[in-house]
Amino acid sequence: MEKRHLILFAVAACIFLHAPLGSAASGWLNDYKKAQQETKAGNKLLLLDFTGSDWCGYCIQLDKEVFSQPDFKEYASKNLILLELDFPRPGGSRWQAQAAALKKQNQDLAQQYQVQGFPTLIVLDGDGQKLWEFEGYFPGGTEALITKLEKLRKG
Repeated sequence: MEKRHLILFAVAACIFLHAPLGSAASGWLNDYKKAQQETKAGNKLLLLDFTGSDWCGYCIQLDKEVFSQPDFKEYASKNLILLELDFPRPGGSRWQAQAAALKKQNQDLAQQYQVQGFPTLIVLDGDGQKLWEFEGYFPGGTEALITKLEKLRKG
């Protein structure tokens, strides 16, 4: 009986350790065109998160302290389309798993929006117009970010 528990524990540990670390992935898209379409169709704002999900300390902190919090997830599900534009460490498992087309899309968007550092947050309206940009860790947690996004949403 104990052997069975040990095997189950080992399998669970392998699954947990194999999962991507520090990812805001739940509820986030990675296809810009699809995100634009959903933004326009849903009359929502598009939040772009330029991140280095597996190496950028402030990106990981922003994911943990803001994007992964229930109040942010609830707000986002009603008001935002979320787009993660990830720049994982070359040679890392997330880098190797990222398709060439996705890498190109993310590079092109970083160039288009002149992203200089990570994390960078950009909010677009349904017509693709940039409403706001913030580079670095956004201070104040979920409450501060939701307050800012709500001001943008209401115009």
